[in-house]
Amino acid sequence: MARSVWKGPFVEESLIKKVEKQKNDTNKKPIKTWSRKSTIIPDFIGLSFLIYNGKKFIPLTISEDMVGHKFGEFAPTRQFFGHTPADKKAKEDESKEKK
Repeated sequence: MARSVWKGPFVEESLIKKVEKQKNDTNKKPIKTWSRKSTIIPDFIGLSFLIYNGKKFIPLTISEDMVGHKFGEFAPTRQFFGHTPADKKAKEDESKEKK
């Protein structure tokens, strides 16, 4: 279910404070955040973030197309390593038979 329009987008307060501090600084170090549920707002455009995926921090630079999405959408928590070698071998044998 989507968030109610009258409430506005959810952004962690600590994250807003970090962004305001970053805009005043000349040092453009990425902002570390664990808040995957926060919505990307127009104030974040052009800033760099490090989003935690449960294991490591994923670097992300915000563009206009990302506004309205959540941070978690750009830092996947699961990694697909492929199917087992037996499945790959069966697929190769199948393609050889068709020729």
